[in-house]
Amino acid sequence: MMRRRTTLLTGCTALVLALGATACGGGPVAAGGDKSLDGQTVTVAGVWSGTEQKNFQKVLDAFTEKTGAKTQFTSTGDNVSTVVGSKIEGGNAPDVVMVPQVGVLKQFAQKGWLKPLSKKTEQSVDAGYAPVWKEYGSVDGTLYGLYFKAAHKSTVWYSPDALAQAGVKPPKTYDEMLKAGQTVSDSGLAAFSVAGQDGWTLTDWFENIYLSQAGPEKYDALAAHKLKWTDASVVEALETLGKLFKDKQLIAGGQKGALNTDFPGSVEKVFGPEPEAGMVYEGDFVAGVAKDQFGKKAGEDANFFPFPAVGGGEAPVVSGGDAAVVLKDGKNQKAAQALLEFLATPEASAVWAEAGGFLSPNKKLDLASYGDDVTRATAKSLVEAGDSVRFDMSDQAPAAFGGTKGAGEWKLLQDFLRDPSDPKGTAAKLEAAAAKAYQD
Repeated sequence: MMRRRTTLLTGCTALVLALGATACGGGPVAAGGDKSLDGQTVTVAGVWSGTEQKNFQKVLDAFTEKTGAKTQFTSTGDNVSTVVGSKIEGGNAPDVVMVPQVGVLKQFAQKGWLKPLSKKTEQSVDAGYAPVWKEYGSVDGTLYGLYFKAAHKSTVWYSPDALAQAGVKPPKTYDEMLKAGQTVSDSGLAAFSVAGQDGWTLTDWFENIYLSQAGPEKYDALAAHKLKWTDASVVEALETLGKLFKDKQLIAGGQKGALNTDFPGSVEKVFGPEPEAGMVYEGDFVAGVAKDQFGKKAGEDANFFPFPAVGGGEAPVVSGGDAAVVLKDGKNQKAAQALLEFLATPEASAVWAEAGGFLSPNKKLDLASYGDDVTRATAKSLVEAGDSVRFDMSDQAPAAFGGTKGAGEWKLLQDFLRDPSDPKGTAAKLEAAAAKAYQD
């Protein structure tokens, strides 16, 4: 399920984000090390498989080379919580888990499954990360999670040919984006491909609009359900989103077509052999699908512009990520903590950065470690956003509201796409579903 794989592959464009001076550190891993953990084995569990698992294994191998400790990785699939819970009950808990949602990290901590991270790891986080990443890795003031891998979910991808033929340039505001979209549509190609069959993509649309239009404080309050979904700011964001959803000319296939399009299909409609749209909104991982499935090269055949500012607000930066945690029931605490101390360093991030398909929130990672200008620019944007970065809101919510197919926010935003005529009514339904899930 792509929803829980928000860090699938990475790409961006250097056209929009000018590259400045790089941060310090982050060179290749040196051979050798003190071998203080010779003979020990660290077991690690995470959602990654395929290319991602192979690339993370390179990081684990670098840890082995440095410390002498062996590693063993198990892919859990998307349902990390269930898999890890069953392993703990069976007396076979992994030492380290890569957790893909803030809500799951909190759940693990509240169940008493986690060990606080070492002072050394915490010092690395304080020195190398914007404070917001420490907050997302902490529960009740204790640091349990180290964000090793991140996603940039505020990128609108486009076909350079489609925009050039329509004579439009990447927009700076949401209204400009809709106007540019109208020009693209007038040229004979729908403006946007929308993956309405996957409810999570619609939550991402909403979150970017809401963060920019309502601001970070209200975003945080809504994410924690300290602000009701019936608030005027939510209705306003839905009205803004509705400007796009209600315009059948702007969306490939209209609302019906969008509701029958899944995420990979939405990328195909822009970058596939028979294009139906000029633009598709989703995270940096769009570039990976465009490259792997359709042979498009990021920066040439597939470009992006930052999700534009809405209503006078700042341009949003919404992120996702995978946090490393240490399980209390793991059999090798010393080696587990040592692995996280390593993952907190720029040298660990550099290993995957050079392999590709990776973004790090660690500002001490030298941007030269990334293999191309495209990814370099994306990473720079993420790091420079600092404390204005906000974690995907639906990933912070209880799964019943923010992460279940055919229910909660996913379903209600699909209903809104189908008929965007009543933002207030949709807001009321969202609040009813949220109140039930958060047990208010």
